[in-house]
Amino acid sequence: MTLDNLQDLSIFAKVVATGSQSAAARELDVSLAVVSKRLALLEKQLGVRLLNRTTRQQSLTEEGQLFYASCVRILAEVSEAETQLLLHRDSVSGVLRINAPNAFGRRHLVPLVTTFQARHPQLRVQLDLTDAVIDLVEGGVDVAIRFGSLPDSSLFARELAPNYRVLCASPDYIARRGLPQSPAELVQHDCILFGEQLVTEWQFHDESIKVHGNIVTNHGEAAHELALCGAGIVLKSIWDVGADLDSGQLIRVLPEHAIASAPLHAVYLHSRHLAPRVRQFVAFVSEQLQQAWRWDPAPKLRVAASGQNRRARVSGI
Repeated sequence: MTLDNLQDLSIFAKVVATGSQSAAARELDVSLAVVSKRLALLEKQLGVRLLNRTTRQQSLTEEGQLFYASCVRILAEVSEAETQLLLHRDSVSGVLRINAPNAFGRRHLVPLVTTFQARHPQLRVQLDLTDAVIDLVEGGVDVAIRFGSLPDSSLFARELAPNYRVLCASPDYIARRGLPQSPAELVQHDCILFGEQLVTEWQFHDESIKVHGNIVTNHGEAAHELALCGAGIVLKSIWDVGADLDSGQLIRVLPEHAIASAPLHAVYLHSRHLAPRVRQFVAFVSEQLQQAWRWDPAPKLRVAASGQNRRARVSGI
């Protein structure tokens, strides 16, 4: 026999505590008929009489005394569990599992994680930096920071801050090879590609240029370093290369030609009932990144005559 209705236990305990069914009904704000019916059903389910009742008084049976003691303990434990859950629901604690791209995570996210965790010392953070797009469920990830649009409709995303991608190369490379004057001239240049393919397409305005990689890497920071070393032209987020453009270590290539956007998103599995650690971390990162934004807006991307515009998929870089 199992009891699956805590309300019955609460009614029984209230009847004993108040001394009568009518008093219990008043305190519980239910009808006397409801109290009487629930007590009868409880005794039927248990197979024993809990209360000896007359028109003027009631008293606990021996079985009722034993059961009442258990009810008080059970209801107290349930109340304590609810209290702890409410406290946990409103506190930033537990383990926050974050996934982010290598370069962006190291440069921009690590300082924010440090500050956020210092503000919430009960929080533990597991930060996974990888350029691969991992499955949030399989990886046990609470929130992932990603560039690009959201291809998986089962996920939810919040745009964190402005972002656009740029082509850039080192002054040494530009001195040796010159600056391309149009996207079409990229086919004559050395290009550093991210991924596994030696050939890819870079989307400009209403045209797509097929470029060949003289070097291909699966690591976003490696692609960045290769560009700094003069290996060729690379396509990167402004967040990754903005400081190098400001210092002159990299030079913007074809700045007047907009490239398909790659918004910066926080991605998570559920949009409702987010744990406070996730909700507050995403809000904190968004606020800090928007304050840190210092670059000019990206040129507008013109839509092709066909009305179709390729959307950049979520990626690690």
